[in-house]
Amino acid sequence: MTTETTTARRKMALFDLDHTLIPLDSDYEWGEFTIALGWCDASEFKRRNAEFFEQYRAGVLDVHEYVRFATQAIREQGAEKSRAAHDQFMADVVTKAITAQAVALIEQHRTAGDEIVIVTATNEFVTRPIAQAFGVSELIAVELERDAQGALTGEIKGIPSAREGKVTRMEQWLAARGWGWDDVETTFYTDSLNDLALLEKATWPVATNPDERLRALAQARGWRILDLF
Repeated sequence: MTTETTTARRKMALFDLDHTLIPLDSDYEWGEFTIALGWCDASEFKRRNAEFFEQYRAGVLDVHEYVRFATQAIREQGAEKSRAAHDQFMADVVTKAITAQAVALIEQHRTAGDEIVIVTATNEFVTRPIAQAFGVSELIAVELERDAQGALTGEIKGIPSAREGKVTRMEQWLAARGWGWDDVETTFYTDSLNDLALLEKATWPVATNPDERLRALAQARGWRILDLF
């Protein structure tokens, strides 16, 4: 790639969220928060939540099955009560976990004029307020299907932004703006080998707070490694 070609491209900074920008798994922690609220059976929910989390780490998670499980409590409690609970979740859990280093990294790209997009496999209900806390308006997350009355059904709308789906959803995002991969220079930050497809698609992959498998791969391929936390 020539310098001239790179300069002509629109620069974008793509960020995974959990364990990349924040040092926790927001979906898992939201589940734990709903347990504390008494919204579900603690022992059964903890067992299944931990099971799904291990499946995700192993790269074998059925995202459709997980979303049905993860949204059950908010579907039962209703939109208004769930939003109020999430506000408290942000105050009690998420905001305290946002580090100065993560904010500075976002600001570095914003100051440079880069387009900033958070691309996460966690659903939009959990992650939209977190993206807003970082001042990021462009969020690609698992979209939740709603019925005619606007209530969540427990199903996923469209393609889930997980694993290879992150590439597809990014391509849809670009196409909606009349762009393709050749029109952009992308830096992608992630902690997980689950995001290998998008790492390989990015112009500049950055293994961020990487797990052991991703760290080893990044070292082998000469990718940048960033220990943000």
